[in-house]
Amino acid sequence: MKNRIRVERAELRMTQQQLAEAIGVSRQTIHAIENGRFIPSTVLALKIARLFRKPVETIFQLEESE
Repeated sequence: MKNRIRVERAELRMTQQQLAEAIGVSRQTIHAIENGRFIPSTVLALKIARLFRKPVETIFQLEESE
């Protein structure tokens, strides 16, 4: 699963720590999601999308093989 979290954060000048605190997870969780090592739960994906005020499909995309 690909994601645009790093890009969305950069547009808002938001750190991983700030995002993590805003949605109630650790900075390490954000780092793992950004690097594709952790696939977020539906609830977590929705919280991220809501924070960025974008549809979930804009933030997260399935890769062809998925």
